[in-house]
Amino acid sequence: MKKITTLALLAAITAGALSSAPAQAGTLENMERERSILIATLLDPDLRPEERRKRATVSERRLVDLERMVMRDDKLGDKSGPEVRRAFSNYDLTFLVHASNEKDAGVLDHWLSQLGVTTGAIMAAQVGRR
Repeated sequence: MKKITTLALLAAITAGALSSAPAQAGTLENMERERSILIATLLDPDLRPEERRKRATVSERRLVDLERMVMRDDKLGDKSGPEVRRAFSNYDLTFLVHASNEKDAGVLDHWLSQLGVTTGAIMAAQVGRR
């Protein structure tokens, strides 16, 4: 009984310590999270078209703001780690909404074209095992 109480107390202390630590996500991480939410929404087969459009519109608006924040974030220049360098070297995928607007294409169309997925490639694909 004493061992169970000690373990429960230790678990409670650990949970309290973990929950009190603030999460420190930077502008780049927030933008990447929102971009992944947008792409998941656009590719979700369970959504009706009107629901997909509604969610995507909200996500695109947030992503535009986050993209601007990343472009103007002076702290990112100081942390020129591999993630930051990769993000800025691949503008068309990192700043998805801005790049798709510049190319006058939909976000999903632009994203797929940057990945090399074309209608011809999809039509030529075959279902099977590797």
